[in-house]
Amino acid sequence: MKVRQSAILSPGQQEECARLGQLLARLRLARKVKQTDAALRAGLSRNTVYRLEKGDAGLAMGQVFRYLDAISPGSTLLDLLSENDPALLALGAREKTKRVRDLTTAERQELDF
Repeated sequence: MKVRQSAILSPGQQEECARLGQLLARLRLARKVKQTDAALRAGLSRNTVYRLEKGDAGLAMGQVFRYLDAISPGSTLLDLLSENDPALLALGAREKTKRVRDLTTAERQELDF
C-alpha cells in the first residue's frame, strides 16, 4: 500500500520539507542554473526536481543530495541550511537594494500634517 508522506508528517515536519525545497530553489537561482540543466546533471527528471523544490516529502534523501551536488558541487546539506553559500549571500544583497521612488504631490500632501 502506497503511503503519502505528507499525510503522516507533522505540520512542523512539512514546513521543514518546504523550507528545504525553497532553499534548493533559491540556491539554484542564485547560481543561475536552469532547472532542466540541474536535473540533467543530477540524473533526475525535471518533474522530480520540481517536486524537490516544492518540498515534496516523498522523495529520497539521495535525490536531495544529488540535486544539491548538481547545483553547488562540494556543498553539504549543512551549508545549504546555514545559507553560507556566496551566491546566496550575493542574491540576498541584490534583493535588499531597492530604489526608492519620489513621492507624488498627492502622497506628500497626505503625509503633511
